[in-house]
Amino acid sequence: MNNPEQFLKTHIEKVVPLTDEEAIFIVSHFVLKTFQKGQFIIEEGNEVSDVYFVLSGLVKLVYEDKDAKKHIVSFAMEDWWETDFQAFYTGGKASLSLECIEDTIAYSLSLENFEKLCMEVHKMERFFLRKSIAGHIGSQTRILSFLTSNARERYEQLLLKNPALLQRVPKSSLASFLGVSRETLSRLF
Repeated sequence: MNNPEQFLKTHIEKVVPLTDEEAIFIVSHFVLKTFQKGQFIIEEGNEVSDVYFVLSGLVKLVYEDKDAKKHIVSFAMEDWWETDFQAFYTGGKASLSLECIEDTIAYSLSLENFEKLCMEVHKMERFFLRKSIAGHIGSQTRILSFLTSNARERYEQLLLKNPALLQRVPKSSLASFLGVSRETLSRLF
C-alpha cells in the first residue's frame, strides 16, 4: 500500500468532495493497522470499538450458532467497510467475529472519532449515510436471495456481482457464504 491516506481520501471523494484541509483532518482520526492471515480482528463476546476500512486484503464476518456451526455473513476486501455494526453502535458485545482470510491492512475508526467527524465535517455524515444505505441494500439483497433463489442462482449472483471473491475465498468459506455444503459447491463449479 503506497499511500493509504490518498486511498482513503479517494474513497471518500467518490461520495463527497474534500478540501485538502478536510482530508488531512479526516485521515488524522483513523489508525492504520495490519493483521495476519487467520487473525481475528473482532472476536465474538468482546467489545467492538472500531469500524474497519480495508485497504488491502480480505476478511470474513462470521456468526457461530449454538451448535458451533459457522455461518459467513459477509466478506470485505479492498475499498469496503466492515465490523459487527450492532455491537459497534450500541457498545454491546460482538455476536460476530471478523477474521482475516488474507494478510490485511485496514484503517480503524473508533465510534468516538466517527461521531466527531460527523459533527465537525458535516459532509462525512452524508458519506457514512450513503455507505450505510448501500450496506442495508446489500443485506436485504442477500436475505432475499436466500428466500427466493436456489444454490445455483445464489452462486451465479455472486459470480456476477463479485467475481474476484471466487478467486480469493477458500471453497469451504464460499460454501458457507452461499448456504451450501462444500460438496454442493463443487457440483456448482
